[in-house]
Amino acid sequence: MKIVVIKETKANENRVALSPTVAQALIKLGYSVSIENNAGYASNFSDEAYKSAGCELSSDKNTLISNAEIVLKVNAPTMDEISLMKKGTITISYLYHAFNPELTAKLAEQGVSAISMDAIPRISRAQNMDALSSQNNLAGYKAVILGSNHMAKIFPLLMTSAGTITPSRVLIYGAGVAGLQAVATAKRLGAIVEVTDVRLETKEQVESLGGKYIEVKDAEAAKIEGGYAKEVSADYLQKQKEAVNKSLFQADLVITTALVMGKKAPVLITEEQVKQMKLGSVIVDMAVEQGGNCELSELDKVVVKHGVTLVGQSNLPSTLPQNASELYAKNIQNLLALLATKDGFKWEMEEEITKGTLITHDGKVLK
Repeated sequence: MKIVVIKETKANENRVALSPTVAQALIKLGYSVSIENNAGYASNFSDEAYKSAGCELSSDKNTLISNAEIVLKVNAPTMDEISLMKKGTITISYLYHAFNPELTAKLAEQGVSAISMDAIPRISRAQNMDALSSQNNLAGYKAVILGSNHMAKIFPLLMTSAGTITPSRVLIYGAGVAGLQAVATAKRLGAIVEVTDVRLETKEQVESLGGKYIEVKDAEAAKIEGGYAKEVSADYLQKQKEAVNKSLFQADLVITTALVMGKKAPVLITEEQVKQMKLGSVIVDMAVEQGGNCELSELDKVVVKHGVTLVGQSNLPSTLPQNASELYAKNIQNLLALLATKDGFKWEMEEEITKGTLITHDGKVLK
């Protein structure tokens, strides 16, 4: 099968769907791999590295797409890119199909089979294909580093002849993959770390990393689906706010990671709360692309409001493009190992991972 990798066109996207190492592994399995010129340049992968791996290089993006059997991307293909695909082409990328009905309709109309990397089921045998987890791990690390750049103080306890510097206090909303990596990173840097999450089962994970779990007393537990909070009541959000406020108002750095699958991110920090935070404190809102966990966050902007710096940078994995691309490429490789061979896809429609990730097929939108 002919795999094509094209350069990402989304603003501020530095990742690429295949690394030279993974491309070489796929070629050894019998796939052919063609790469658009400079597709990996922003991830520190040169065209020469791809050539050495056995890939074909081309500057003709349109011809690459129209001749492809499999098109690999990080972000969803554009409408123009879809128009170039022949019937039966397979695309593998992030799709976020719940937010992009027009895109999925176009894929179906074109006869393209679209596999979404953000729809990998949260099951044990799919862990090595789970691109959301691999990318969020990096994002959680970078959120702490990014926050530290905007802080006016250091993380660790420091004793000097001029006096003692007390450790910074970090508050993290959400103990998923990104949140737990943020806990680990902040602890390594010497901060005091507290965490709030609607899932009680995360308490042990937080504490194993040295963080303190803030428990919401006398509140109904959230409904969980696929590892994400599906629904949180207004009563819970109010009780969570009351339980967390003391820590929020003492925090030097706050990192928010809370998302609800297929919906706008919940607002966890209001303007009134921001007004009561310490002067010079920092909020890194990792949910800003889906509306933000802080109602004052602005997409792709760093703003200061009421003396608090709000960092609303989206796509944090793209700021670590070499590692992010390497991990994403391995996720793709593992997915292909399950779903296909060099001669074609298996299309086992009731197999759990196929069923979960296949969004369009045979001219139909499946979900």
